[in-house]
Amino acid sequence: MAVVIVIPARHASTRYPGKPLVELRGAGGQARSLIRRSWDAARQVQGAGRVIVATDDARIADHAAAFGAEVTMTSADCRNGTERCAEVLAGLPERPEMIVNLQGDAPLTPPWFIEDLIAGLRAAPDADAATPVLNCTGAMRADLLADRAAGQVGGTTAVFGAGGQALYFSKEVIPFVPGDVAPDAPSPVFHHVGVYAYRPEALEAYAGWPEGALERLEGLEQLRFLENGRRMLCVRVEARGRAFWELNNPSDVPRIEAMMAAMGMG
Repeated sequence: MAVVIVIPARHASTRYPGKPLVELRGAGGQARSLIRRSWDAARQVQGAGRVIVATDDARIADHAAAFGAEVTMTSADCRNGTERCAEVLAGLPERPEMIVNLQGDAPLTPPWFIEDLIAGLRAAPDADAATPVLNCTGAMRADLLADRAAGQVGGTTAVFGAGGQALYFSKEVIPFVPGDVAPDAPSPVFHHVGVYAYRPEALEAYAGWPEGALERLEGLEQLRFLENGRRMLCVRVEARGRAFWELNNPSDVPRIEAMMAAMGMG
């Protein structure tokens, strides 16, 4: 069993309760739930074996099973998606090469993001986990800054060093950039794409660590790896003309639907 994709989904989101069941309308007006669109995205990934929806909520489980997804019920005590993935790993009959965590709020994630992520972790044997990062244009950076000015989190940003080693992740827009950046020009800001690939031993270790102080402050589960001295690789991915945004707030629904319509996604 080489690669297993897990889609963690919970109903009790602080910022957006019931988010996995929110319907998004595509280019043809067809409505599908967020969790269904995330599952559809996962099934397009080349080289992945099983795709599992992991949840502690019967409403999500029943809905996912109805459209044909494999579902694993996990504990309500899981504090984040990574812990939920660790619980799925513990129940697998065979040990996979890696677990990919495709969070259920990223329906616009193109398959090559995940394929490049898998290839990146395979090529870095000293990395415990990996996550994709997307270079922000000036326009995308401006959108992130506008959300923060409005008191919302529009996305997470990442800074990394030599060899792609993650240094920090934040819901603030980092690093600080003096002045403006032209809308179509690349900026020094990298948008963190909410997908992770873990080696099984790293995922098992994660489940045994207490929640970190920075993890708690930022509300970012991946910081637990950094706080425990583990190496997380940032894998640069290319948009290839595809728009990307995650559904974090109710106001993101029309934005994502507009992006889907512009790209002809049904």
